[in-house]
Amino acid sequence: MQPVAIVTDSTADIRADAAARLDIGVVSLAVIYPNGDSVLETDLTDLAAYWRSLEDLSALPTTSQPSVGAFTACYEPLLAAGRDIVSVHLSAAISGTIAAAELAAETLLEQYPDRKIIVCDSRMAGGGLALVALAAQAAAARGDDLDSVAAITNAAAGKTRIWFAVESLEHLRRGGRIGNAQAWLGTALKIKPILTCDGEITPIERVRTSKRAFERLVAYAEELKADGCTAWVVQHIQAAEGAAQLVERASEILGTEPVLVAEVGPVIGTHVGPGLLGIGGAPPFAGA
Repeated sequence: MQPVAIVTDSTADIRADAAARLDIGVVSLAVIYPNGDSVLETDLTDLAAYWRSLEDLSALPTTSQPSVGAFTACYEPLLAAGRDIVSVHLSAAISGTIAAAELAAETLLEQYPDRKIIVCDSRMAGGGLALVALAAQAAAARGDDLDSVAAITNAAAGKTRIWFAVESLEHLRRGGRIGNAQAWLGTALKIKPILTCDGEITPIERVRTSKRAFERLVAYAEELKADGCTAWVVQHIQAAEGAAQLVERASEILGTEPVLVAEVGPVIGTHVGPGLLGIGGAPPFAGA
């Protein structure tokens, strides 16, 4: 058993079977429907059904960070087994998840004074967060000590990049997560925005059609290759065909297969809306 345990959250979109195989702990955020019902994101496995469930709602669901208790339940068995923890999560600028993790860590370390927990901000979510968590896990599986794993995690957070094209900015506006893309709202009806997440949502380019947005993402794969990215991901929301085409084109450019192809889960998906298509990559991190 590796001495350093890696924990992330459900917005990394790492499937439960993959997380178990890789020994990555996952703490779930939640979706809260307008009627007050709350469902853990990890329980919403039928994503097509989730989007159908929103069709008759007059308002979008909201989302909620994990409770301190959820982090405590994840951390405590690891600490009791004599393991230290690197816990890496979605951007603190768009969620209170990191704050909850830090509070749980502070409380538990009073009970386990010989153990350590380092909480890291990935500055991203979705595939970007997944790449950072996978870099952390590779270092931990190699047997690196806590400080080395945390250093690789933070380096990965600083170098990993992801772009995504969305159908419109409406979901981001309604969910209050629009960030620096606010300036594009006046022209949003006539464009296909290409965005990134670097702490908060940040605009990259505006194109006129979905076809042009797709080709720009393909061109971005060329940039990832030039930057030495060796691990890459493709994500989508209800756009599996476009994702498959992007994987095919990017595989030819990058010369490798993606480490993750996944549909974005309900928590992030609710804030960006159906039709998202994205690609991101990361360079190697000290052998991780």
